[in-house]
Amino acid sequence: MAATPGFAFLMLSPTHDRKPASMIAAALGALALGIAALVACPAALSAEQATTGASTSVADDLNSVFKAQPCVQSKSLAQLDAPITRIAKRLDAHEPVTIVAVGSSSTGGSGASSPAFAYPSRLERELRVRFPDTPITVINRGVNGEDTASMMARMDTVLEPKPDLVIWQLGTNTLLRDGNVPETAGMLRTGIARIKKTGADVLLIDPQFAPRVNAKPAVSDMVGLIAYVAKETHVPLFRRYVAMRHWHDDQAIGFDRFISADGLHMNDWGYSCLARLLAENITATVARSRAVAGVRPFD
Repeated sequence: MAATPGFAFLMLSPTHDRKPASMIAAALGALALGIAALVACPAALSAEQATTGASTSVADDLNSVFKAQPCVQSKSLAQLDAPITRIAKRLDAHEPVTIVAVGSSSTGGSGASSPAFAYPSRLERELRVRFPDTPITVINRGVNGEDTASMMARMDTVLEPKPDLVIWQLGTNTLLRDGNVPETAGMLRTGIARIKKTGADVLLIDPQFAPRVNAKPAVSDMVGLIAYVAKETHVPLFRRYVAMRHWHDDQAIGFDRFISADGLHMNDWGYSCLARLLAENITATVARSRAVAGVRPFD
């Protein structure tokens, strides 16, 4: 605790008893003012903190990364084309929702300045803004360097928290290693069936639109395969590749705005915009699920 002016004078001046009475009186007055200030200080700080907290909303904080470049929903990006009924029911009932994000480094958050900017962290905050009356938790189960087979091998760990929704990002590392793209289909079908068996919803995310991914000849095959399996198994797909290509080709946003210097991983802006678009798609899909559930057949 910092000393008040009067307290400092009385303590540090060894000859204060020889000062004129007027100086001692002034020092005592300063001491009294200092004590009064200390007593009033906590209340003043609390009021200031309360005012600051009231004026800074979660939404404002989420928007700060978009000041130089806005994150805009693409009209060409199709909405999720399959229901997420479990999530919709729990949100309607204001029951806690648990989401597990499984994937490789672009789920784990490589390229982000901190874990808070990994897309699962941002998604949790975006969804909490949209559904403030429901406790929502997004668990990050991303592991650097994993392919689909590696993710399948640890599916027990992924499902351990008993999630209501599993968001599965896959395909990138198979492409980078020139792996067998068709083999991904069988593993993906098996994984989707396993997740659905627990009662959880499934949502897929395809590879990122990034220089090192785009350089691989099989990128279109992988993107197409994931879309085919999603449609075949009636699972929604967030078309990350299409969304990011829209940033670059249609909005003329340079790669350095959303991709880190390694030409592969997303950066803070990229992860944040991905999370926002994903949250908007989930919200729209929940609204459609709610509307369909409310339809009653004619008597």
